[in-house]
Amino acid sequence: MDSSQKYAAAEISGMSESELESRALIRTASALNMIKENWEEKKSELPQALEKNRRLWTIIATAMGEPDCPQTKEIKINIINLSIFIFKRINSILADTDPKPESLNILIDINMNIAKGLSGHPTEEAPAK
Repeated sequence: MDSSQKYAAAEISGMSESELESRALIRTASALNMIKENWEEKKSELPQALEKNRRLWTIIATAMGEPDCPQTKEIKINIINLSIFIFKRINSILADTDPKPESLNILIDINMNIAKGLSGHPTEEAPAK
């Protein structure tokens, strides 16, 4: 293991579970966004990026069923339902013989918004009237 790998491992070991989840969501959203923004050059990478997103959301959904999960029942149900939506969206994109880059928008937005919430930086609220 070189020094940069040791540094990265030490940095990760000092993070909370929420921080790790936030980073993973941002990383997968960024990969999807890179494909979207460079569609012609990168669309061949789409199945792999969608599979990484599916695995991440499988881990998140599975964690909601763990006995030591600290989330409320309502949050658990909402996260599981969101996971189901994401799985269906991924399957829809993969089944499409001619997917469009815009089809990734909802997955990118969900990942980024959940990541912001996990990192303690909630999305901007609408201005008060």
